Amino acid sequence: MSGGCGPEGAPAPAPGRIVLVSAVALIDADGRVLLAQRPEGKSLAGLWEFPGGKVETGETPEAALIRELKEELGIDTWHSCLAPLAFASHSYAAFHLLMPLYACRRWEGIAQPREGQKLAWVRAEALRDYPMPPADEPLIPILQQWL
Repeated sequence: MSGGCGPEGAPAPAPGRIVLVSAVALIDADGRVLLAQRPEGKSLAGLWEFPGGKVETGETPEAALIRELKEELGIDTWHSCLAPLAFASHSYAAFHLLMPLYACRRWEGIAQPREGQKLAWVRAEALRDYPMPPADEPLIPILQQWL
């Protein structure tokens, strides 16, 4: 058996509460990806992440993403512009995160930080230069290969 998977591996932790968060890799005309730095006062402050946020009750992941992009960055996009790319499944101490990642190349407006976060447009090969939450890290090679 290769790759370190199988019954001899450590058991998966009990998930507890599952939190659904929707995220997006906004990709500009130069092929750069937008990252947002979590502001002071939030959990995982200072780490860089793909924009997005929690999916509210009764909301689809796409609707949550469209709402969050408007609130956090002041941009508009549409369901038809969101292409499912990958997902993250990661256990934190207090909850288990399930995070679909979409790719988006079309939106209206200019992304502006509206919630105290810093923004950076980053080339795919430089994504590892930005410290990210553990759930985001496995998404980097998928995104790099796709771009």
